[in-house]
Formats: sequence, C-alpha cells, structure tokens
Amino acid sequence: MFPSVLPTYNRADVAFVRGEGPYLYAEDGKRYLDFGAGIAVNAFGHAHPRLVAALTVQAGKLWHTSNLYRVPGQEALSKTLVENTFADTVFFTNSGAEACECAFKMARRYHFVNGRPERFRIITFTGAFHGRTLAGIAAGGQEKYLEGFGPKVEGFDQVPPNDLKALEAVIGPETAALMIEPIQGEGGLHPMPPEFLRALRKLCDDRGLLLIFDEIQCGVGRTGKFFAYEWIGVRPDIMCVAKGIGGGFPLGACLATAEAAKGMTAGTHGSTYGGNPLGMAVGSEAIAMVLEPGFLEHVQKIGGFLRQQLAGLIAEHPTVFEELRGQGLMLGLKLRVPNTEFVATARQHGLLIVGAGENVVRLLPPLIVDEDQVREGIRLLSGAARDFEAKAAQSATVAA
Repeated sequence: MFPSVLPTYNRADVAFVRGEGPYLYAEDGKRYLDFGAGIAVNAFGHAHPRLVAALTVQAGKLWHTSNLYRVPGQEALSKTLVENTFADTVFFTNSGAEACECAFKMARRYHFVNGRPERFRIITFTGAFHGRTLAGIAAGGQEKYLEGFGPKVEGFDQVPPNDLKALEAVIGPETAALMIEPIQGEGGLHPMPPEFLRALRKLCDDRGLLLIFDEIQCGVGRTGKFFAYEWIGVRPDIMCVAKGIGGGFPLGACLATAEAAKGMTAGTHGSTYGGNPLGMAVGSEAIAMVLEPGFLEHVQKIGGFLRQQLAGLIAEHPTVFEELRGQGLMLGLKLRVPNTEFVATARQHGLLIVGAGENVVRLLPPLIVDEDQVREGIRLLSGAARDFEAKAAQSATVAA
C-alpha cells in the first residue's frame, strides 16, 4: 500500500511527543539530547516559555488576515530587523525556500527597472543549497536534487567557491547577481574565506551586480553574531533568512537595501500566509531574545567550549573523526566512517545530529545549551565512536 504520507523522506523510526529545552522525548519515553535542533530551527530549544507565551497570546487574538491589510506585527519586526542589519526593507515568507525565491525575483527585477532586462542570470557556488523549489534546486545545482525534475530552471550558473578566476570567467552580460552562503551547511559545513567574500563584494560593485547572502542556516545568532556577515564586515544587497528567526515556527524573510528592492512594487510579489500575526508574534519574541545583552556572547563562549571539546574527541577517536569545521554553534565533523551510519548510531545512544555533504555530520544544538549539556553531547558522541572502533577491531580479528 502506498504510504498516506508522501514518502519523500527517509525517516528514522522514532516519533517525538514532547520537548523541553535541548531535550526531546519519544513515544516510548526515551530522552534524546537534540544537537540537530530541527536542522538549526529550534534556536531556543523546545517549548521555550517565552515563545509559547507569545504564540498563545497571539492565538487568542488573531491568526490570519492576509496581506490585503496592514499587519502591525510585520511593521514591528521589520523595524527591528532594519535597525539591526544592513537592510532597509523586509518581505516575510513561510520558509527559507520562499525567501530565496523572493531574492531571485528581486535581483531580476532590479535590473529590469534599470533598463537591463537581459541581466537575469545568478551565479551560485558548488556545494550550495538554496531550497527545494524548482528555482532553488537550479540555484543549488546539485545533481542529486535536480535528477528527474525536467529541464533545469534557466538562469543559474555554478562555479567552485574560492576561485575568483573561474567566477570572473562565468560573469557575462546576462549576469544579474552572485548568491552565496557565508557558511555552507548542507554542503558540508564550509565557512567561506573572508577575503573571498570581500572579493565578491568588490566584484559586484565593479560590475553592477547584486550580492545575495543566504543566511538561512548560519544567521540569527547561530555563529555568535546576529548574522554571519558581521564577522567579515561585508554587507550584502539582499539576504535570505529563515530557521532560527521563528524559533520553530515556520517563518522566513528576505531582507534588502532600498536600492536592490526598488523594483519590487505593488503587485510584483506576494504571499498568502507570509508574515501572518502568529509568525510575527513568535518571530518578534525570538529576535528580542537573540538581541538581549549577553545572548550572542553566550553563543560565542559555548561555541568555543564545544569546539574545544570536539578537538579532544577527534584526538581520542582518530579512526572515526577526521576534521572539525564550522563556526559558533554551527559545527561539523568530517568522518572516516559513513555519516549516515554514525547519525543512526548516535541516535541509539540518545543524541540527535544531522548529516551533511562530504561525509560530515552537523552539530547544531539550540543556542541556549550550557557546558553540562555540551559535555553530555561529547560523552554520547564518544560512545557512538567506540561502537565503530569495536566493530573495526572485531572485523580485524575475524580477518586475521
């Protein structure tokens, strides 16, 4: 019988019934330490009292009106985002993929209203991930996501990251923008070199192109700054945001300068649910928490502690772990054993982590984790590693 839920996910056979802080509890009562955070979404863990209160209060007032009318929550949250970023304006979406879609359209529209409609191509970088819409998989350019979905949406070109010669060779009269994740998540936890991002900014300024940052995974405090671009001092023209901004509620946003957004006039873009009162209530509380004094400093400090502990773990298990990557609380371990098997083994030990490209596992704990919870995570990772070491020793004995 065909599954009633479309089988597009290779789901683990575990169902969670409640969550509290960094922990999830399954149907059988087993407790898991969640170092995946719903792929970097649950920035404040599960059932955070302030987010629960914000949603509950709003749910008792008003859920949805559409964007046919003013939404006061949008005005408040966009003001906060504008005051604390490079941006002059914000379009709210339900997801990161929709935020990327807005960015693609905005870049094309910018050149259209500038009298250069032939400039529609967007250059992205090998290993990128920009969502699962048809335009998103074309922007990512990964064959595993494109296979079987007909002609690739026209207008996207990929070059290797950190290769300016290859990039300059691809830029042509039809190029509209460059789009990049400051830290690739799905692609294997690759931070882009600061000098490369600065070179992209200069290239865009020199050639009249727009620079789009995809901070869907690395933004909203994940690296220890409000947004990752702050570490390198390179400001984009357009930025895609999602995941942490809703703290678990489906919410995304496309931020832009007034110049980049000047073509997005009434009727050019829209969303039925994007920016609804529920999302705005939760998003406003989430952003208020991130911007409170000491929060980002905590992420930097605990991220440094986790990094230090992981370095010791690699030294302890060199046949399992190969390399540590990432920044803040967006860290990855490149493995010497299959990452899918390691994720499953870690889950058996009670730790939830997420796979990524290049045989990496992602560690994306809630931003509220403390040192004791980090030590617990390291202990569980070590237990999983010992299982692989025991299997290897057993295989060696049999072979001998």
